[in-house]
Amino acid sequence: MARTPAGLVGADPGPPFEITFDGRTVTALPGQSVAAALWGAGILAWRTTRDGGRPRGAFCGIGQCYDCLATVNGEPNKRACLVPARPGDAVTTQEGHGHAPLGV
Repeated sequence: MARTPAGLVGADPGPPFEITFDGRTVTALPGQSVAAALWGAGILAWRTTRDGGRPRGAFCGIGQCYDCLATVNGEPNKRACLVPARPGDAVTTQEGHGHAPLGV
């Protein structure tokens, strides 16, 4: 039997559920942040920088650096490391500052 963090502490997080990332189905567990669910699916970047369009994902993992900003359920600038994943969440790549339709 493989040793996992959940197994080592005897955690029973409940049944997995699905969220989507840019239309792709991602499996999440109760209690996971959006960033953790994306990481678990092998997705490491979900934002691009304002200048240069460079990819970004989680950096600090505790909500201090703002590198993990994502658009969650149509709302831009959500820190994915702090937002709990919920069944049916739609996460999309955030381009730049997240307000592209405003032309700012």
